[in-house]
Amino acid sequence: MTILSDVKALGQQIWLDNLSRSLVQSGELAEMLQQGVCGVTSNPAIFQKAFAGDALYTDEVAALKQQNLTPKQRYETLAIADVQAACDVCLPEFEKSGGKTGFVSLEVAPDLSHDAAGTVAEAKRLHAAINRPNVMIKVPTTDAGVAALEQLVSDGISINLTLLFSRKQTLKAYEAYVKGIEGRLKTGKPVDRIQVVASFFISRIDNALDATLPEHLQGKTAIALAKAAYQDWQSFFGERFAALKAQGANPVQLLWASTGVKNPAYPDTLYVDSLIGPNTVNTVPDATLKAFIDHGTAKLTLTEGTAEAAAQLAEVEKLGIDVEALATRLQEDGLKQFEDAFEKLLEPLA
Repeated sequence: MTILSDVKALGQQIWLDNLSRSLVQSGELAEMLQQGVCGVTSNPAIFQKAFAGDALYTDEVAALKQQNLTPKQRYETLAIADVQAACDVCLPEFEKSGGKTGFVSLEVAPDLSHDAAGTVAEAKRLHAAINRPNVMIKVPTTDAGVAALEQLVSDGISINLTLLFSRKQTLKAYEAYVKGIEGRLKTGKPVDRIQVVASFFISRIDNALDATLPEHLQGKTAIALAKAAYQDWQSFFGERFAALKAQGANPVQLLWASTGVKNPAYPDTLYVDSLIGPNTVNTVPDATLKAFIDHGTAKLTLTEGTAEAAAQLAEVEKLGIDVEALATRLQEDGLKQFEDAFEKLLEPLA
């Protein structure tokens, strides 16, 4: 038994927020799954770092540059192979859990974030190209992404909704998911193998707010928001969802993203220790995973201190901070970061 299996027993999956060829080929990813890691997430920044720092790509990049392909096609050739390999490593976990865990995510191109039809087409194309039962296509939760979600769920594709920063954004995504499930059920198709996670970003919220808050509130807003979002989740996927659940539908799972601390004054496992609860996922970078295995605490914390969390959020609002406006800004910033990383990623492939 490891601390990760203790967390799993509490109903939470720990995923690794990293992917590279070396990670898979060295056997390190398989070892992490043995310890209790249940899945993998990637993004353009992760691939950019992998392609730049992992010698295992060098020969293939050189060969791809001799072919009549666009930089994006060269990137996809590399990324799809990596995701397929990671899916294969995670497949026993996926099968053992009856298709509930063991997923690997690949993101649609960031320039499609405001194009619903483009997102649907690209998600379907990537899903078919990867051709693994345990792949999740990552879609940003813009208005266009939410519209795409409904269609993609209706088409039977598992989705990782990314860049969520508020309760309102998250509830909107749940509504679209339900419409997609209802649409699929109307056509008589099964829904039991569709899994959707809603990636709620944590540390970026505190990072943006702390400088404007009194000391007793610093490092607390993101966790308080997550606890409130989890209460929303419990309410939304309770009685109201029961009829769809009876027909095989799975509730969306909240996924805590951006859980490496950005402020060195905070404990390095703060955003893992504080957010453990059933039917959730926490995707963590390597350093945070190592720290949690070394000195983290496996304890049900997500449902603790909810009244205190509500009081903290009320205090933040009294200070004149509009958390929904902040969420919109952080989502835009996140999209810009991924666009920049994607451009950087394509440069050496040109």
